Amino acid sequence: MNRQSSSAAAMAALLSVSAVNHFRNPKFYNAVVPRSISTDTDGQFGVLTRRQWTHLSGVLEFAAAAGLLLPATRRAAATGTTLMYIAFIAGHLSALQRAFGPRGSDREKAIHLARLPLQLPLIRWAWSLRG
Repeated sequence: MNRQSSSAAAMAALLSVSAVNHFRNPKFYNAVVPRSISTDTDGQFGVLTRRQWTHLSGVLEFAAAAGLLLPATRRAAATGTTLMYIAFIAGHLSALQRAFGPRGSDREKAIHLARLPLQLPLIRWAWSLRG
């Protein structure tokens, strides 16, 4: 296996573990869904609930992982994965803002302060898989 394929397999494994966790522990990811795109309890505003967004992002991560494993789809999957990680920045910023709000906890602050900077290396890594 060449270096590009090994790197793609590692990214696919990371995406797969994350995708599984989206379904096993959705509350952890629900906090990252911005209020501006999720419905409230009355069905107002967004299109999907936070949990539905969480599950959708898990499905997208599974699809990205599968696409990265196939050389024929790797470039498109890497581009999509890069865009997905860029889009996730909005959610991480929203979660960080809530963590530092009146109902935020020290634990939430620490988690979201750690997660946001991880997006940059993930974006670079995904982009590098475009070949």
